[in-house]
Amino acid sequence: QVQLVESGGGLVQAGGSLRLSCTSSGRTFTSYTMGWFRQAPGKDREFVAAITGGTKYYADFVTGRFSISRDNAKNTVYLQLNSLKPEDTAIYYCAPTQRVGSSDPLDYDYWGQGTQVTVFS
Repeated sequence: QVQLVESGGGLVQAGGSLRLSCTSSGRTFTSYTMGWFRQAPGKDREFVAAITGGTKYYADFVTGRFSISRDNAKNTVYLQLNSLKPEDTAIYYCAPTQRVGSSDPLDYDYWGQGTQVTVFS
C-alpha cells in the first residue's frame, strides 16, 4: 500500500522558516517527479514546487523564498520555506507524478494527508 506522510508544519511568525518533509512507503518514486502543493481554506489546490532528478520547478509566487530537494535513499522530499508570509498559510501536500515537472494537480497520484502551515503577523 502506497503512503505519503507529510510533516514539519506548524505555527510561525511572518518572516520565519519551516522545513517540510514528505516520506513515501510502499513504492519507490526515485524516477518520478515529486511535487508540493498547498490548499488554503476556500481555495483550490495550487502548485508550489516540483523536482525531477536534479531539475527543480517553482511557482511564480515562490520568488526565491522556498527550496525543494529530495533524498532518494530516504524516500523523502523536502520543502524549505523561508521568509514566510501570512498568505502562505495553507495545508501543504506532496505527491508523485510521471509527468516531468507538471504543475497540474490532476497529474498527481497518492496524495498524503498534508501538513498545516500557519503564518501569523
